[in-house]
Amino acid sequence: MKIAVFRVDGERRVGVVSGDGNTVTALDFPRELAAAGALTAVEWLAEGRALPPAVGPAWRWDQVAHEAPLPAQRRNLFCVGRNYHAHAKELRDSVFKDNDANPESWPIVFTKVPQTVVGPWADVRLPAGISEKIDYEAELAVVIGKGGCNISRAEAMGHVAAYTVVNDVTARDVQMRHQQWDLGKSFDTFCPMGPWLVTADELDGRKTRVRCWVNGELRQDGNTEDLIFDIPTLIETCSRGITLYPGDVIATGTPAGVGQGLTPPRFLKHGDVVRVEIDGIGRIENRFV
Repeated sequence: MKIAVFRVDGERRVGVVSGDGNTVTALDFPRELAAAGALTAVEWLAEGRALPPAVGPAWRWDQVAHEAPLPAQRRNLFCVGRNYHAHAKELRDSVFKDNDANPESWPIVFTKVPQTVVGPWADVRLPAGISEKIDYEAELAVVIGKGGCNISRAEAMGHVAAYTVVNDVTARDVQMRHQQWDLGKSFDTFCPMGPWLVTADELDGRKTRVRCWVNGELRQDGNTEDLIFDIPTLIETCSRGITLYPGDVIATGTPAGVGQGLTPPRFLKHGDVVRVEIDGIGRIENRFV
């Protein structure tokens, strides 16, 4: 099932997307529940409740206003750094030079604030005067369904509700200046998300392809089978002593090919368009302004 959040006549709605991705039909959620985006749908599915029936017309997807599927985050997003071997290698002399030399010891986990989340086609604002080294990071994001604390690796996949696409936009100079990464990752609009959620019964996020284009040029092309720390391990790690809740997002890391890793580095500038696509989910495309 594809669950999307969109607006018609200015009103936020939660709906189910057709198999071909061409139309979306609203679910009969009260307005106050639709305000949380797809969060209520995630919570109901985690509880084993049936979603409300679809009501009204099937709108063409290209004729509605698209929003992030989880636009009202309960708290910061969990994010993972250095989770593909080739990416660890390309940034070993810059971003990762002060990290543990053994990338397979523990995952690097940081967060992005909720205000980073924007829709799948929204503009991303360059923080002029604050950073001149803005980078892209194409990532698969895991959406937690059933919550829990100290979730074991063996049980972790049972806590996955869905998957979506994110771009973990990063200000590299700010990221490295502060060593802790939250500030460099958390500028407003720095987490485009979408185009919808794909439920875990339709996609195995452990085996899918992640790609990124900048102005039509393919920059990143990886597969989640190559993650250093797989999805069950990430869920186990993030839930150690920390309760995960329905709707929590874990971004799983980015493949090689980021701007910082090129020779010379190539950072984003005004007018650049970044497209991130993941097999089995779809694509997001955002202009940097």
